[in-house]
Amino acid sequence: MIHDDQVRYFAASDGVKLAYRIDDFTDPWRDADTVILKHAAMGSMNRMYAWVTTLARHFRVVRLDMRGHGRSQIPGPDGLALDRLSQDVVELMDEIGVERAHVAGSSAGGIIAMWTAIARPERMKTLAAYATIPGLKMSAGHTDYQGWIRAMRTEGVEAFLRRTASDRFDLDKVEPGFLDWFVTEAARNNVEMLVRMVTLMSSTDFSERIDEIRCPSLMVVPGGDPNQSPEEYDVLKRIPDCDFRVYEGLPHNITDAAPERCARDLKEFLLARA
Repeated sequence: MIHDDQVRYFAASDGVKLAYRIDDFTDPWRDADTVILKHAAMGSMNRMYAWVTTLARHFRVVRLDMRGHGRSQIPGPDGLALDRLSQDVVELMDEIGVERAHVAGSSAGGIIAMWTAIARPERMKTLAAYATIPGLKMSAGHTDYQGWIRAMRTEGVEAFLRRTASDRFDLDKVEPGFLDWFVTEAARNNVEMLVRMVTLMSSTDFSERIDEIRCPSLMVVPGGDPNQSPEEYDVLKRIPDCDFRVYEGLPHNITDAAPERCARDLKEFLLARA
C-alpha cells in the first residue's frame, strides 16, 4: 500500500489537483529514461504497484492517479474529456522535468496513452497499451456499458465488480485475497466519477486515426477478453511500428492478473527499442 507521504501533487492547468508517485532505483550517475504508467478506469496508481520492482531498476517509474481517481481531485462538469486526460500526461512530464517519456497504459489508461501519441507525438518516446482498443465505442455493440452504469449506481462498485469478476480474471488462478483487494481499491473511487469515465470512454472511437501513431509501440491483448473481440484488437496492427502480442486465454484485466509478465514484456521492449 502506498503511504500518503510517498505521494506528490501538482495542479493541472485547469486547477485540478493530481496525485503521482516516482519510484527510481536506477544508477544515480546515469541519465535514466522515464516511464509513465497509466492505470485503468475504476483504479488508481495502487493497481500498478507490482510493476515497479521489474521496471524501476532500469527506468524512473512515474505512476499517476488520473483525475477523479485515487487521490486526485474530481474535476468539475467540464473537466473530463479525452484531450484533457491526455494533457494531464503532458503536464505531468512538465512537472517532473521530462521532455519525452515512455507511456504505458492499461485499458482506459491505454486509450489515453494512445491518444497522447496521436495528439502530442513530440512528447512520446514509446507507447505501450494493455487490453486497449482505440475507444470503447467500438465494442458497445456487444458490451453493455449502460448496464455497467446502472449496476454501479444500484449495486455499488464493489458488488458490480464481484458479480462480473470472471470477465476480468481467471478466478481459479488468482491468489486468495486478491479479489477482495481489487474490489476494495476500486470502491474507494466516487461512483458518479466512474459513471462519467465509462460514459466518456464508451463514446470514444479514434480507430480511423490509429495509423497516426508513429512511435515504437507495444500492444498486448488478452486472448480471452469478453469485452473486446479479436477483430477489434486487430485494428492495433495498423500502427506502423507495432509489436503485437497476445496473452492466450486470459480475460480482460491482464495488468492486474499477470503484472510481472506485463512489466517484464515492457522492460524487454523498452531496452530493445528505446
